[in-house]
Amino acid sequence: MSREPRGPNEKLGTVLALAGISNAGLARRVNDLGAQRGLTLRYDKTSVARWVSKGMVPQGAAPHLIAAAIGSKLGRPVPLHEIGLADADPAPEVGLAFPRDIGQAVRAATELYRLDLAGRRGGVGIWQSLAGSFSVSAYATPASRWLISPADSSVAREPKDAEDGTTAASTTGGAAPDALPLQRVGHSDVTKLREAAEDARRWDSKYGGGDWRSSMVPDCLRVDAAPLLLGSYSDEVGRSLFGATAELTRLAGWMAFDTGQQEAAQRYYIQALRLARAAADVPLGGYVLASMSLQATYRGFADEGVDLAQAALERNRGLATARTMSFFRLVEARAQAKSGDGPACGAALKSSEGWLERSRAGDPDPSWLDFYSHERFAADAAECYRDLRLPRQVRRFTEQALARPTEEFVRSHGLRLVVSAVAELESGNLDAACAAGARAVEVANRISSARTTEYVRDLMRRLEAYRDEPRVAELREQARPLLVAPA
Repeated sequence: MSREPRGPNEKLGTVLALAGISNAGLARRVNDLGAQRGLTLRYDKTSVARWVSKGMVPQGAAPHLIAAAIGSKLGRPVPLHEIGLADADPAPEVGLAFPRDIGQAVRAATELYRLDLAGRRGGVGIWQSLAGSFSVSAYATPASRWLISPADSSVAREPKDAEDGTTAASTTGGAAPDALPLQRVGHSDVTKLREAAEDARRWDSKYGGGDWRSSMVPDCLRVDAAPLLLGSYSDEVGRSLFGATAELTRLAGWMAFDTGQQEAAQRYYIQALRLARAAADVPLGGYVLASMSLQATYRGFADEGVDLAQAALERNRGLATARTMSFFRLVEARAQAKSGDGPACGAALKSSEGWLERSRAGDPDPSWLDFYSHERFAADAAECYRDLRLPRQVRRFTEQALARPTEEFVRSHGLRLVVSAVAELESGNLDAACAAGARAVEVANRISSARTTEYVRDLMRRLEAYRDEPRVAELREQARPLLVAPA
């Protein structure tokens, strides 16, 4: 469906001509992008002609898919206003801002927390309507502002600071702003948020991101964290509150990323970075940047992934623990490998391993880094060498990564098995590849993780050349539920 015509959309016509895309070509690209996101779209050249000549505006995810399709041809992000579709976006700016003012930062975060609830009440997932709007360039301003000033001078919020009419009551969509007294926040309130984050991290590691919108994290942010952010607190308590909320917000982004909701993940990451700045927690800000880097690399923007990882690393020199620095360097290695720069990847891996060897059990490592170990280093090193197409190194590091299979990090174990299968296949060991693949499929069927499913699908694509082999056919049948379900 499309909205009422507004007159010719000359901007869209001009950009299409610049990109060299025909009406039929654009329709086909939009339909294909929609299919990748589980949407069934049937646009044709007539549909595109109406968008251009009559100014009709397609509804739902289509405007973002149009921008993504044109952007892929031009090799750069294409904002909606450039193609005359800016007014099609139901929430174009929510979650993307990185305000300098702390009060505006609180409003930006709490608006994002309410966004998903509004989508559920309306019966249409808000993130589906924004599908295709991910743009790696949206990270440029947040990263640069954080690098310039990673901490606010003061975050104390006294009752007089909330006299602008925005109070805890307004976050639930219920009573009028003055219906509830302003909440005074204490350390016990912050402790509850940190405990919620720790529980959610364990759940995510064991079962995957799952249906993240029905998980506890977004609801915890909206119901519990938002009223606290809009309450009153001293500078000391406020720093701690912003840090705990930043952890939860980053986790919401990570779960969205794991389930393929890239648009949601990007918005949560940006707000998590802003909250980490308010907390004056530079290592946590670096962790958010590392998460942004992994997303950028996964989405095919390896150069930007390198920049984001290096930003995390450089700002944390002399501040973060050795194990934290090791992880930041490892994330950089992942991006360098994806970009095809073997020497830079090798240097980053060597540095990462060196930092990890210098870490000690008594170091004050942050709780959010509990997952990182020598096995995790080996697992990511294996993926680096997979991207560099060096199967011997992949096998060596994968053996180390799988040395301690654990039920605590089920998703990671499944990913490692797929990487192992790819390495065996590239070494000419079809039997071993199918055996590792079968174990990976068994794990993938137990968890809810779009990334794990995509890893399995990638393996099956690599096995397509051997589709007539009985063992490959058997594996394909075992993986069928993953191959037919939306990623």
